[in-house]
Amino acid sequence: MSKRPIRIANISGFFGDRPSALREQLEGGDVDVLSGDYLAELTMLILAKTKARRPDGGYARSFVEALDEVLAVVIERGIKVVVNAGGLDPGGAADAIRRSIEEQGLDASVASIGGDDLMNRLGSLQAGGETFTNLQTGEPLGLLATELVTANAYMGGWGITRALQEGADIVITGRVADASVVSGPAAWWHGWDRHDYDRLAGAVAAGHVVECGMQATGGNYAFFTEIEDMTYPAFPWAEIAADGSSVIGKHDGTGGEVSVGTVVSQLLYEIGPPAYVAPDVVARFDTAQLQQVGPDRVAMSGVRGEAPPQTLKVAASTVGGYRNSMLFGLTGLNAGAKANLISDQIWRVLPWNREDYDGVDEVLIGLGSGDPASNEEATSFWRIAVKSRDEERVGRAFSNAAVSVLLGSVPGLFVVHPPNPATQFARYWPTTVDRSAIVEQVEVDGRTFEIPETVPGEYEPVTLDAIDIPPAPSGPTRRVPLGSLVGARSGDKGGIGNIGVFARSALAYAWMADALSVDRLRVLMPDIAHLEIDRYELPNLWSLNFLIHGFLGEGVNSSLRVDGQAKGLGEYLRACQMEIPETLLNAR
Repeated sequence: MSKRPIRIANISGFFGDRPSALREQLEGGDVDVLSGDYLAELTMLILAKTKARRPDGGYARSFVEALDEVLAVVIERGIKVVVNAGGLDPGGAADAIRRSIEEQGLDASVASIGGDDLMNRLGSLQAGGETFTNLQTGEPLGLLATELVTANAYMGGWGITRALQEGADIVITGRVADASVVSGPAAWWHGWDRHDYDRLAGAVAAGHVVECGMQATGGNYAFFTEIEDMTYPAFPWAEIAADGSSVIGKHDGTGGEVSVGTVVSQLLYEIGPPAYVAPDVVARFDTAQLQQVGPDRVAMSGVRGEAPPQTLKVAASTVGGYRNSMLFGLTGLNAGAKANLISDQIWRVLPWNREDYDGVDEVLIGLGSGDPASNEEATSFWRIAVKSRDEERVGRAFSNAAVSVLLGSVPGLFVVHPPNPATQFARYWPTTVDRSAIVEQVEVDGRTFEIPETVPGEYEPVTLDAIDIPPAPSGPTRRVPLGSLVGARSGDKGGIGNIGVFARSALAYAWMADALSVDRLRVLMPDIAHLEIDRYELPNLWSLNFLIHGFLGEGVNSSLRVDGQAKGLGEYLRACQMEIPETLLNAR
């Protein structure tokens, strides 16, 4: 007889998320597991820099502090805690929690999971044939290995499963895949094995929805104005059944909303092809079926799974160089001409030319109001950003030169922030490693277990069911913003920006799938027209997903864009105008 569904409540979507989430999930209702995602490519670099300054800087201390306040309640209620807050030092985080348990006179078992950090093994792995080829450029790592500051493999959920089987109450991991902090506890609870691909895929999909916290309850949602209360959205939870199906929800009486729209938005967030590759399974998001089953309750079923690849993703960062930027306010008329003159003046006084830099980005932000009612409404901004491996070129010599033009430049000009020195950045290096090279280790109160990596089963591709989509509507059209009809969610995947676009009816999807081609996207968004763009269809979710290759260059930390994580790409697209059939607009 199978167990009831396990309720796994999210307490963090990133390092720096609302610290009260842990307590709110405890006080809001029943939960079986508290799970949280604290890591991203940029976070690993931050932790590496912090760890270099102090020994206890390699893990998310904010999580340890938040847990310390509610330890007694967590232990008394028998709630499990599974987080990847261990970062670069899961053992150190576990020891800190053990000290808190002892100081409070409590009794609980704490586990740490490592084996993801490859920094000390790069040379031997390269000697054994690993090339660590950059997935975006095709360049092998080679001698750049000496410049790496982080290199972590994305591990799956089986170490978490084993830790819970061994009686751990609190599990602290390093770099496991984001959804693993959900799929691992689900596999433990229901007794799944490594080849239960459909069940695992369902748990991974649920984990992907809740891993970013409030983004599943209305955060970053295109139709946020339709949500009754967004002042303090709750954190979500997922109830995962024995067959891998789930219900996404939140505690009753809390802010925000869980709807098919908020769940679809999050399913599309930072994905590539619909075949979503996780360490333990390839989850086919193009098979997921969603249904609103009650207020703030969305059922997800039908997610199919395929065998995972023989390789695991590795997120590495090399020393990239230095960058700096200056932001100027431009007031009133002729903003474009003013920006052009400031640019010419700065390059006239700098001792270097544009081609002497590894990257330059100049952008005019807004055009002010045509008939302003305040000084602020009349203001637009111009930003210049540069990067170089030569610190001098982007340091004070750059920012001081930019400021030096002020008194001889355009009317209404002001500096938004003072000159700054250069800041160091890292170059993101996405790659893979053969999973046989990973030795995942689970330590539970002095006992250590090695977790063998999954031997992928024979690849059996999922056969997609036909989706009944009506013909695209025709007739009279009206030129309106695309966002009048569809929603979008965007984000970063290394140097790639993704835009997931979703409709809210089959007819609207039929029109969108026909009208919103890659060529049309290039016309709507001319600043990305020169980049390689892929389009994927997810008719089961009435959605499309676009990947814009090279949009963020070598990754978030090295990007010179104002929006360095592509968070605004989706809303940019929704603001673009298209001829949309009036029948669709009238049916909203």
